[in-house]
Amino acid sequence: MTSTTSLPERAGRRCHHVVNPLHSTVYFSPDLPAELAAVGVEDRAAAYFASRAAAMGAVGPGTVTATFYNFAYDLVARHIPQVWSVVPPAEVLAARLRAVDSTLRRLLGDAVVESPEMAEAARLALRATEGCTRHARPLYAAHADLPVPEAPHLAYWHAATLLREHRGDGHLAALLDAGLNGLEALVTHTATDRGADRSWLLATRGWSLEQWEAAEEGLRERGILDAAGALTEAGTKLRADLEDTTDRLDLAPYEHLGAADVARLTELASGFTQAAVAAGAFPKELLGKR
Repeated sequence: MTSTTSLPERAGRRCHHVVNPLHSTVYFSPDLPAELAAVGVEDRAAAYFASRAAAMGAVGPGTVTATFYNFAYDLVARHIPQVWSVVPPAEVLAARLRAVDSTLRRLLGDAVVESPEMAEAARLALRATEGCTRHARPLYAAHADLPVPEAPHLAYWHAATLLREHRGDGHLAALLDAGLNGLEALVTHTATDRGADRSWLLATRGWSLEQWEAAEEGLRERGILDAAGALTEAGTKLRADLEDTTDRLDLAPYEHLGAADVARLTELASGFTQAAVAAGAFPKELLGKR
C-alpha cells in the first residue's frame, strides 16, 4: 500500500536518520549513568531501562519489554520494577535531562548548543511533532505528555525524542505484522549492512548465544536467512517492506512540516549528528557485521 504525499521519496526516513542519532547520544554517554548513580541507580542497564521508560511512570517489566521489543524479558525483570523503589520516575526524567545537557555541550560545544541554528532546528522539529498521533503509540504518547524544555538544545532533544518514539512505535507494529519477534528482529537487522555487532547485542539485549542461534535456525526454515546467516532474497524483501511500512506509518509529522522545512531540518540535523559522531558519541560495535 502506498500513500500520496507531497514529500520527496523517503524524505521522512532521511530526516529521521539524522535527527534520531542526536537523541540517542545520551544512552551511550557516561553522563547518564553518572547522573543516575548520583541518585542511587548504579547499574548501567537499570539506568537505561529506567531513563527510557520513566515517561510511562512506574511500569512493570512486561510493559517495558513490550514497548522496547528486542530486549529479553528476564533482563528487564532484573531491574524493573526494583529501580522504582530506589528513585521515582520523575527524578529519573530530571536526571536524564541533566545528562542530555552535559552530553550535548560536550559533544557539540557551547557555541553550537547556543546557536541560532540549534534554535531553528528546535522550532522545526517541534512543529513536526504537531503531526504525530498518540493512538497505539505508547512510548510516544508518554513522552508527549512531558513539558517541552525551555533551552533550545533541550527542546530540540525533546522533539527528537518524540519523533524517534513515534517512528519506533510504528516500526514495532510493522515487525509484529511481519511475524518477527524481538530476537528475530535483531537477527534480521544484524544480517543487513546496517546491523549492529552480534556480540554487542548479546551483551546488551539479554539473549544467550543459544537463543540467537535457535532464532537463526527458525529464520532459515522460513526462508529468511540462508545457510551462512545472510538474508535471502525473501529476507531482503521482508526488511525492505518493513522500512516502507514504517515510513508510511510515520509520514504524518513530515507531511505536517512540509517538504522545504523537512529538507532544512535534515540539513541542520545532519550537521549536529556528524559533529557528535566525530566527537565519539557512539561505540564502534554499534554498527557493522558480527
